[in-house]
Amino acid sequence: MSFVREEIERIAKGTFIGGNEVELLWRGQDAFGGILEAARQAKESICLQFYIFRDDETGETLADIIKEKARQGMKVHVLYDHLGSFGTPRSFWRSLEQAGVKVRASRPFSFLSPRRYTTRDHRKLMIIDGKEAFTGGLNIANEYRGLRARRKEPWRDTGIILKGPVAGALMQEFVKAWNAWGREPLARGVPAAIEKQGSLLAMPIFARSARGRRKLRRVLYYSINHASEDIALTTAYFSPSRRLLDTLEEAVRRGVRVRLLLPGISDVASVQYVGRAFFGRLLASGVEIYTYMHRVLHAKTYIFDDAWCIVGSANLDFRSLRRNDEGNVGILDRGFARRMAAMFAEDLEHSRRVRLEDWQRRPHCEKAKEKFYSLFRRRL
Repeated sequence: MSFVREEIERIAKGTFIGGNEVELLWRGQDAFGGILEAARQAKESICLQFYIFRDDETGETLADIIKEKARQGMKVHVLYDHLGSFGTPRSFWRSLEQAGVKVRASRPFSFLSPRRYTTRDHRKLMIIDGKEAFTGGLNIANEYRGLRARRKEPWRDTGIILKGPVAGALMQEFVKAWNAWGREPLARGVPAAIEKQGSLLAMPIFARSARGRRKLRRVLYYSINHASEDIALTTAYFSPSRRLLDTLEEAVRRGVRVRLLLPGISDVASVQYVGRAFFGRLLASGVEIYTYMHRVLHAKTYIFDDAWCIVGSANLDFRSLRRNDEGNVGILDRGFARRMAAMFAEDLEHSRRVRLEDWQRRPHCEKAKEKFYSLFRRRL
């Protein structure tokens, strides 16, 4: 194995936590069903942190569950991003509060520092009873569940449910986030001993500061640089830095197979054009690029040598790696990595491979859009 536990811990400045098991969520409504079922099974507490929490059918379904849990006397906390959930009316949050749910917004707008409003809390996290945790790319909205009026198919996204001691570490991440944005702090405490559920090694890789984002970038570049066989990257938004481009090209020169899965159908066309502006260079260097054509691709998963994986909310774009608060989990386990690789292979069956000779013949108007939107790469 080219990835050594102690080396990853040194780069990430974190610690792997053993004794966990993981459930991979990615098959449409089944994925969201896992989130709802976990909330229904809560016995003591529910902590939710999402970038988007809408008041549509999906949001109302989850809201009904957590309101009932709060009425039963359970401790329920909801932390949502102020901009990401901007369209959700105050009445929705008030109904949660009236039921006993504690609600708080992260990164609210401030006239004293308006520019900071562009820094988003992009994390997705749910903790059940301090013992079970969800993270990934899914938000609380109809498009992730498949209930959108114009598109029955849910967006293609990936999440994981972790059971075991790592849930305690993720609970501490939620506590830090909650306490950062208001009074009435949630007690940090010392995490109670959580019974082991399996043998899987997992480590939270959360970024909520410039230092944390540097750590996230270091882990990403270390992973690419130390892969010896295969790199499979799936991201919803791709606007690579020069360093990322150079690192991927160097991996190919080492003899590593590098595959990049990007949206063929995107919810943000401007960012899609930014990513495409770099296709020619990557294809010429030997990077394989595939565009997912089945539905909107929103997943963020990174697999290295079928041994080491990162799953979470961070995209390979400027915002995720330089500006946003992001939440990811690294998993060092060959069995889980094989499951991730099988998922990636199935995604490729619904994708179109981009060939250099075809790409060079694309219309001039497409090239013009790519150059135009690339001017705003750091703002999109």
